[in-house]
Amino acid sequence: MAELKVELPKMGESVAEATITTWLKSVGDKIEEDEPIVEIATDKVDSEVPSPCSGILKEALFSEGDIVQVGSIFAVIETDQNVGIEIEDDKVELSEMEVESEILKPLEKEVSEQIIVENTSDRFYSPLVKSIAKKENINQDELDQITGSGANGRVTKKDMLNYLDNKTNQTPISPIKQETPKPQTPTVISTTSTVQNGEGEIIEMDRMRKMIADHMVHSVHTAPHVTSFVEADVTNLVLWRNKYKKEFENREGEKLTFTPIFIEAVAKALRDFPMVNSSIDGDKIIVKNNINIGMATALPSGNLIVPVINHADQLNLVGLAKKVNDLALRARNNQLKPDEISGGTYTISNVGTFGNVMGTPIINQPQSAILALGAIRKKPAVIESPSGDLIGIRHMMFLSHSYDHRNVDGALGGQFVRKVADYLENFNVERTL
Repeated sequence: MAELKVELPKMGESVAEATITTWLKSVGDKIEEDEPIVEIATDKVDSEVPSPCSGILKEALFSEGDIVQVGSIFAVIETDQNVGIEIEDDKVELSEMEVESEILKPLEKEVSEQIIVENTSDRFYSPLVKSIAKKENINQDELDQITGSGANGRVTKKDMLNYLDNKTNQTPISPIKQETPKPQTPTVISTTSTVQNGEGEIIEMDRMRKMIADHMVHSVHTAPHVTSFVEADVTNLVLWRNKYKKEFENREGEKLTFTPIFIEAVAKALRDFPMVNSSIDGDKIIVKNNINIGMATALPSGNLIVPVINHADQLNLVGLAKKVNDLALRARNNQLKPDEISGGTYTISNVGTFGNVMGTPIINQPQSAILALGAIRKKPAVIESPSGDLIGIRHMMFLSHSYDHRNVDGALGGQFVRKVADYLENFNVERTL
């Protein structure tokens, strides 16, 4: 029999380690391919690691509660299958991973000394549960009272969120009562409280909004932002889409929006101007080989998430349309996987969805640029023809390109957005699906 050494797979760009919470298999147990071996927890997600092959678990190299570094070997499987000594990280897919708001890569903040950092009871708490407790000011006594639905009564992320929702739905306690709580009674902190002078209400940011705020402030402090604007005549594009959108939906079962067409144009322009598809590391500029385009997506909660279309330049329009629709739907249902919201090299934000004609978007660090797509509106415009100029009704839109002036100068930033506009304006109306 061959032996397969199983490594802890990657779980997102900023995750370096995980805690073994529960071994789902014991040494000597038979394992089927893709069957979960172990439950793990990080400060971002709780998940299961599936087996890359069928066989027998020969060794479990860590105990429950141990912290394992990403890439470390945590198990050995005996198998009859033809496998190598090691497995590649990108061939391990984590199942049912819940995407946390930390995907926006927030700045680390100091935690108040009043918040319990270490567990003083005999009960095990995963790093994710501890992290939520810290952010929500839940002390150790209060945490110990939460009923857990996990294995051996372990408190899960779902238990924490349900507990917080129940607290939020309770009658708010006035600030005076909060300052003098009864002994050994957890203080109920309402997420929304009325200002004493009656002029408004104070709304506590949820975790995702805090992360977005940190990320935006970090970006503005890191990169000197410059924005270039171009107005594009997209009449041909609009007419072509109107002609084929019904046929596309009937044939592919997908709606044909403007977004995949915009992404296609951006991907082409990034190939023409690769320096825009770069990032800065200290005093070095890293030009990316892959074109991975993130699309800012508004959530029902009012927050924002940026799923990424990897290798966007290698997909045709049908592939882009299906990918856009799939990611957008799963983003709104909180079903994205960590690798679907990481690794972006450029971002677009369709502000036209909200009726905005233009914007000055903030760069999604560590990228170097972002494009805001304005609303398409009918406007009178000058049309040049061999027989002279004339005025006509055209479909027009603004493109707003924000970029990092450290590595993208005004000439390059302006040429890039102009190139995107050229691709949109010169859209072939005879193109077939």
